[in-house]
Amino acid sequence: MWEFEGVLFNPTNMAARNPNEVSVANSPDMPKAAHQWLRTGPLKLCDRLTEAILYFMVVFSPWAFGTTQDWSIGVMNGAGYSLGTLWLVKCVFRWRTAGQPISENLNARNTGFAKLLTRILAGLTILLLAYCAVSALNARAIYHAAERTFEFQSHLTWLPHSYDRAASWQAFRNYLALALAFWAARDWLRSEKPGESPREQSARERPSYLPPRLRRLLWVLAINGAVLGMEGILQRFEGSGKLLGLVRPGYNRSADSQFGPYAYRSNAAQYFNLVWPVCLGFWWALHRNAQIDFFRRRRFFEGARILLLPAAIIMAACPIISTSRGGAIVAVFEICSALTVFLFAYRRTGWGTKSMILLVFLCTLVVAGYWGWEPLRPRLEKMLADNLTGREEVFENARRMAGDFPVFGSGPGTFGSLYQLYRASWLETRITFGWAGSALLALAFLITNARWFFPGGMEVSWRLPIFFWISLAGCLLHALADFPLQIYSILFVFILLCAILFSLSRKGSFGGA
Repeated sequence: MWEFEGVLFNPTNMAARNPNEVSVANSPDMPKAAHQWLRTGPLKLCDRLTEAILYFMVVFSPWAFGTTQDWSIGVMNGAGYSLGTLWLVKCVFRWRTAGQPISENLNARNTGFAKLLTRILAGLTILLLAYCAVSALNARAIYHAAERTFEFQSHLTWLPHSYDRAASWQAFRNYLALALAFWAARDWLRSEKPGESPREQSARERPSYLPPRLRRLLWVLAINGAVLGMEGILQRFEGSGKLLGLVRPGYNRSADSQFGPYAYRSNAAQYFNLVWPVCLGFWWALHRNAQIDFFRRRRFFEGARILLLPAAIIMAACPIISTSRGGAIVAVFEICSALTVFLFAYRRTGWGTKSMILLVFLCTLVVAGYWGWEPLRPRLEKMLADNLTGREEVFENARRMAGDFPVFGSGPGTFGSLYQLYRASWLETRITFGWAGSALLALAFLITNARWFFPGGMEVSWRLPIFFWISLAGCLLHALADFPLQIYSILFVFILLCAILFSLSRKGSFGGA
């Protein structure tokens, strides 16, 4: 007999039973406390570990120099596999204790068409991973990086195939970790909290209610992004050319070509443009929640949530301060989109509220312009004159490559082996996955974004998801001329936002603020 958390366990009563006997967790002879712990304790432990790993991945991925090196990618993959293992353990435990089939864990709280969307997305996840694995197994060639040569071998032309087996296997490992992180994060966000108080139950009925787990995750994402932005600004002023003041990269060695932990300033701009609209939308959701709590109009600059406004301002200014031309253009697009949303929502309010909104965006432009406009202006003036530094010719070559691999592509992760110049996520995906794989990716992305319109998820008002969509749209705009989705830290946040969106459902209707 032993004791755990004040509960006594007797191993003589825990012998294996046949399927027709009552399980240990449901044994009528077991003390009530032990019975309760066996039903919920392991799930709580797995949820706590999942939460800790998610926070670690959110913080670690950008600070580890953007997760662009083998060691940091390995750490993130290990974290993703750990999340997947915990998720599968929870699925099996629910099945063993409650008789819930593992397949139903994907559809918990879903109804009707939403359940169908979940099953389709799960199937697409398996298909995409199988697509990568088959491409590596059915490799057309093995690439020797030292000699820059290909060793061709026989393959099945009617199956996906790769021109670099090793690169495709690495892509498979990365995508497997990210897929497991997606489903584990969704499960963690949507898990019911046992012993919910009446106050929490009534809170769920509010149109702007945000579940505690979602709030904590967004707080970590926002504060980490703000600290990262401040470090990037200080590093730019310091001008040593060392990332985080520690390492001088092998390329982009000058301080003006870097930003924060990213050796390529545009990657830093892409990260901030992905995070700051979410931070702003999170603040708005908390602001609305506070208004409803106290049944009165709350001031904009009130409560702990006020920290989110300077955090959003810092992050929104960073793409311009980084002097990334694409980052500045996308930042302006997102600022205009966010301002339009606010003005539409508060169209029936007085000019006092509208003035406060304009003040926030004016502060963003002042901060960005004061520290970033002078070095950015000559780069913008040269943008058309130098034909984007020759990128258009490079992109034209890449478009021709897409015609060489029309259906199955050249294999996931093989672009760097075939073409070592500028990359763009749209073209690279088209070249490496072909039409078949790209269609699967596009369908999966559309499903994750359409999920909010159907019931069964965590019900939130439209204010939060619309800022998620602004973030994702900005990232896809970056992908037209750059490679944000080939940077692990950016792709992880992109997938994490999709996982959150896929956990939400619409509540109420569009209308005034």
